[in-house]
Amino acid sequence: MSPPSNLLSLLLALPVLGAFAIGLMRKDAERAIKLVALAVSGLVFLLSLLLVRDFQPIANVQFVEELPWIPSYGISWKVGIDGLSLWLVILTTFLTPLCLLGSWSSIEERVKEFNVFMLLLEVGMLGVFFALDLFLFYVFWEAMLIPMYFLIGIWGHDRRIYAALKFFLYTMAGSVLMLVAFLVLYVQTGTRSFDMLRLVESSVPVPSQMWLFAAFAVAFAIKVPMWPFHTWLPDAHVEAPTAGSVILAGVLLKMGGYGFLRLALPLFPDAALAFAPWIAALSVVGILYGALVSLVQPDLKKLVAYSSVSHLGFCMLGIAALTTTAITGSVYQMLNHGISTGALFFMVGMLYDRRHTRAISEFGGIRNVMPWFSALFLTVCLSSIAVPGFNGFVGEFLILVGSWSSRRTETILASLGVILAAAYLLWMVQRVLYGEVTNPKNQALPDLSPREFAVVLPLVALALYMGVASPQFTRTIEPSVAALVQRVKAKAAPVVPVVETAAVRP
Repeated sequence: MSPPSNLLSLLLALPVLGAFAIGLMRKDAERAIKLVALAVSGLVFLLSLLLVRDFQPIANVQFVEELPWIPSYGISWKVGIDGLSLWLVILTTFLTPLCLLGSWSSIEERVKEFNVFMLLLEVGMLGVFFALDLFLFYVFWEAMLIPMYFLIGIWGHDRRIYAALKFFLYTMAGSVLMLVAFLVLYVQTGTRSFDMLRLVESSVPVPSQMWLFAAFAVAFAIKVPMWPFHTWLPDAHVEAPTAGSVILAGVLLKMGGYGFLRLALPLFPDAALAFAPWIAALSVVGILYGALVSLVQPDLKKLVAYSSVSHLGFCMLGIAALTTTAITGSVYQMLNHGISTGALFFMVGMLYDRRHTRAISEFGGIRNVMPWFSALFLTVCLSSIAVPGFNGFVGEFLILVGSWSSRRTETILASLGVILAAAYLLWMVQRVLYGEVTNPKNQALPDLSPREFAVVLPLVALALYMGVASPQFTRTIEPSVAALVQRVKAKAAPVVPVVETAAVRP
């Protein structure tokens, strides 16, 4: 079966139609609303697998669709994917139905609105990864903020309004800078077009590159988030409902790294090389800072939130290394983080649903009463630690190997983050799972339900599969990364050296 010629537009339209259909349903038909949302998101996931089936492991953009939108300003509906975006799209469509299934019993108020916002959020996330027009990219980038703002602000915890506003204001501040940079780029290139592929082939004066890259970098660094732009993240994670935390960690944070790869590096190669040492330095600070703060966290969810700052620091270090191996590892690590940290947030949410507390001190000896939960929780933590055989090992290995030749000092310092990750995660596991059940409230906790198994088992299976079958993923990522690195080398001023290493296929 050949995929529809407008498959990407169909993937965007289905959640919108699903949200519209739910909007017409009665509020008290909660079970029907949940089933419709789950069915629509499941169908989107199944259709997205056609992209994997028919994707060719080459650097070219594929599944391209283009229609004039505002031709007088060079704006078009242009969408497509390549190796940089393919697996991020699949990650989005995979996590969305799991989030809806995971929220089946925990969301009891405004069920209709929750499911509508989840489907609209999926549209915004997919649109960012599909967009090949700067204006279209910006529309989806901004549209994505609205449902996430409401998900945190309505269904979050005690400080949800504060966290939602902080998330919105931080991201909007970066978005305004990015919009100004878009408009300057539009005028300076003289192309009178917002077509990304066309703009990448144009030339921007080096002085202008520095300012434009800085504007893009701030917007994307806030989204990653890189240190010191990270302070919105712990609040948003802790106050968000479980589904919001999973989507935030699994997909939204990846848009920052994706923005660097899709826009900042190819559009401004000279500036990218000039800023690379600073990005690498901030990445290492983020790796060590996030790990050290995680080590002293008394709150389970906040520990996982700060661990994201550390893990995403590895992704940014790989991008700053500007080698094929390191950037391939970065893209792969974005996927790994979405799987492993998404599973951790799901399982922390399951504990919270049972005890209504996230304090590590409230637990202990959980393996005695929840053996299946404990086994899967330990497995997910091992994948997050990057134990060989799990997905996290492949990504971090590629990043560190690929960064060694061009960012040796930063690579040595970053490797300490691997040790610290083992320290804070294993110490957390020891305090939560092992020992005797000293708190009587934990003695009768139910183990995982069939629905909870259905949420966690696919993530655990993927963490294992991606650890032993990584070439199935990297072979489609690497050609696009190699073309990106070559483009930066070719377009940058020849006086600035770029070190390249051979790609490593674990």
